[in-house]
This record gives sequence, structure tokens and C-alpha cells, in this order.
Amino acid sequence: MSKTETLVRALVDKHGKSRNSLMPVLQGVVKEERYLSEEAMLEVARELDISAADVFGTASFYTFLDTVPRGSYVIRVCKTIACHMAGKDVVIDALSDMLKIKVGETTVDGKFTLLTANCLGWCHKGPVMLVNDEVFPQITAQKAVEIVEEYARKK
Repeated sequence: MSKTETLVRALVDKHGKSRNSLMPVLQGVVKEERYLSEEAMLEVARELDISAADVFGTASFYTFLDTVPRGSYVIRVCKTIACHMAGKDVVIDALSDMLKIKVGETTVDGKFTLLTANCLGWCHKGPVMLVNDEVFPQITAQKAVEIVEEYARKK
């Protein structure tokens, strides 16, 4: 049995075999494997007895359920109008220059992925940046670069 199969079975045991378990199982796979591989989605479909198309449709609909490999640190910058007006483009440009990647790309070393998100739920504190699960409100370009430098120093 593969590592992915073992993980999916453990998540299904934890959350149950009902259709309502799909999201927590997919979230658990992303938390452990950083994305949803084809193998993982097929295994989830088998374990929950639902179609692979249903699993992929759910996975591809939600922004935070990545279906392609991402870096160890996924940086998401909110792209709503509120964050746009507060300066999110300057933040994205600074991060892009620092990391030498465009939005949607991952650094060569696999450490960072730079993405935008439709809303991070902090419109009153924009621009907002999320690194994995950590929220950074009212971010400036300089502060964003400093935060990512801190993550770069981590092993």
C-alpha cells in the first residue's frame, strides 16, 4: 500500500465514509502532501464510493485545494478590490522580484509558490498576505519581503 493510500484511508477512518467527508479528507491530504495528486483523488473516490469526476470537480473548484505541486511555503496575496486599492500590486511586484517568479509559479528550489486569492476575509485590513496558514494583514512591500526572508531562513 502506498503512502497516499495509507493517508487517505486514515483520513476516511477519521472523518467517515459519507459524501460529507469529502472536504475534510481532501483538506487532510493537502495538509500532508501539499497538493492533491491524481493518485490521491482516485483513492478518495474509491474510499468514499463517489466518482473521480466528483472529487476532481470539488478539488478544482476550491482555491485552497491545490491539484498541482506547490512550494513548501505557499504565499497568497488577496486580490479583491479592497486589497487592490490598498496596494496589493506593489506587494506582489516586490515578492515577484525577490523570489524571481511570477504569480502562479514556484521557486526553482521548491521552497515558495506565489499565488493570488479571491478573498482572504480581511478586507478591512488590506492588503493581506497568507503564508501557508499564517495571516499577515496591512502588509507593505517591505514587510512582505522581510516576512518571506524569515521563512527562507527556516530549514
